Order: sequence, then C-alpha cells, then structure tokens
Amino acid sequence: MLPYTLLVLAVGAERVVELVVSRRHAAWALARGGREFGRGHYPAMVAIHTGLLVGCVAEVWLADRPFLPVLGWSMLALVAASQALRWWCVTTLGPRWNTLVIVVPGLPLVDRGPYRWLRHPNYVAVVVEGIALPLVHTAWVTALLFTLANAAVLAVRIRVENAALAQAAA
Repeated sequence: MLPYTLLVLAVGAERVVELVVSRRHAAWALARGGREFGRGHYPAMVAIHTGLLVGCVAEVWLADRPFLPVLGWSMLALVAASQALRWWCVTTLGPRWNTLVIVVPGLPLVDRGPYRWLRHPNYVAVVVEGIALPLVHTAWVTALLFTLANAAVLAVRIRVENAALAQAAA
C-alpha cells in the first residue's frame, strides 16, 4: 500500500506543477487580451480532482484493497499513458494551455499534436487517469464515483470551452 500511496502523492505533486504552469500561462493569456469563460464550474472541478487523490489513498487503506498484479500493472501503464498525453497537450498548446478556460482573441485553433485527431485530448487523459489511477490498487468505488462526478463537470466544461472557442473564432 505504501508504494501506491507514493504514486498518488507523485500524481498530486504533478498537479501542483500543472497549477504553477497554468498560473503562468493564464497571466500570459490575460496580458494579451484573453477572456475567461465559465469560472463557475472550476471549484467543482478542483474538488472532484482533489477527491480523486484523497479517495484513492483512503479507499485502499480503509477498505484494505488488494493489489492485483494483472489489473494493477495494466492500470499503471494507462496512468503513465494519460500523463504522457496530458503533457503532450500542454506542450502542444504552449502558453495557451491552462486549467481555466481563457481564450485569446485572434489566435487560430491549434490543429497539431493530439489536436489533429481530437478536439479535447486533455479530457481523454483526465478520463483515463480517473479510472486507471484508482484501479492500480483496486479502489473501484473511487474510480466509479470520480467517473460519474467527472462526467457531470466535463459536460459543463466542454460546453463552456466549445462556446468560448466558437465566440473567439467569430
């Protein structure tokens, strides 16, 4: 259980790095006339993602969830793949990426990297990680609850983001 706890803490540390990068990128976008959209859903998104990390550790320790090697190692591979996809998105968008929805008027949509194939590849990474990270150590309740809550917040987030991008393109 300790190695799993350390994995979840490492993912949490990665989230802190994301927030630092996001804050720097948000300042860049706002300095160029960027406009923020849909701030209302952001606190719920933060709570859900924090709940994922806390739930992973709490469920494994409190419910004494076992590590099942076939499941655990395959889910760990998916966690790593989701991190790679997330950072591919971050590097592809460069200073335009952040955890908020900020659109700089006049900039064209990005159509390279993973955006060649998917409109919202970062959310694919979030969905995969939200299922895989808990299942590394069979925390299936956390995986289920996060997936349901995340689906609700992503429905709002994607709608907000698509409207913001459409308005900026008009």
